[in-house]
Amino acid sequence: MTLPIPKPGLVVRYGFLWSHEQRSGAVEAEKDRPCAIILAVRAAAGGAVKVTVAPITHTPPADESASIRLHPSVAKRLGLDSQPQWLRIDELNRFTWPGYDLRPRPDDPTRYEYGMLPGPLFETLRRAILARQQAKAAIRVAGRD
Repeated sequence: MTLPIPKPGLVVRYGFLWSHEQRSGAVEAEKDRPCAIILAVRAAAGGAVKVTVAPITHTPPADESASIRLHPSVAKRLGLDSQPQWLRIDELNRFTWPGYDLRPRPDDPTRYEYGMLPGPLFETLRRAILARQQAKAAIRVAGRD
């Protein structure tokens, strides 16, 4: 099984740890889910790559400004199911690539990735996260190293 190259916009299967899970003392996620890589940075030449991901969830957001709804055609192109799905922008995980929480896809255990978000959708995601940071709105980032 070959690991994909981590790059912004790539959707991977990952054991995403929500802040409520972390507050309750969990160190492992309750379930694996698709997550979009929003940032992948190599600290130094030859060093480790730090990756930040945003989760994709079926749970409708309590605060609509904290999520971006995936268009069904995008979900279908990525190989996700047909239920409504949202990209969350208020909770992120950061980890060293590939990390122990990167998981094979349940429908194809030879792959970790689903594919790339369309460019305009990734740009919407990126801008929404930056706007939330600039407004000092809560973004919870769990470190998973």
